Amino acid sequence: MNDTAVRTDRDAVLDVLKGVYTAWVANDADTFVADYEPESTSVLPGVFRNGREAVRAGMAAGFAGPLRGSSVLDEPQLVRFPAPDTAVVTSRAAILLAGETEPPADRWVLATWTLVRRDGRWLITAYHNCAA
Repeated sequence: MNDTAVRTDRDAVLDVLKGVYTAWVANDADTFVADYEPESTSVLPGVFRNGREAVRAGMAAGFAGPLRGSSVLDEPQLVRFPAPDTAVVTSRAAILLAGETEPPADRWVLATWTLVRRDGRWLITAYHNCAA
């Protein structure tokens, strides 16, 4: 892959993540999973969600409850393309609950996003986070 293609793909992959977090701020679970593959997975400490619908349902419950009015600080650390049409993003992130301007130190996580390109579109196929 040439440098221009890598930059274009990098931007496209990061745009997918920006879309996820824009949907988060809107408390919109349907838009949150719009760029998830149907068979995607999400692993959080103590939680495994298998499939886009399970991710959507979990986020809808969060947005209706403790995540209402929250946002996320997300700092991509690394974007790489280990195989054709495959991207892995490693980021550092923290949830800002409603009214917060800074998250507590223990709320920061390290996250891995795996995306695949299907029909020219980048889709999230796996997400995982753990305490930073």
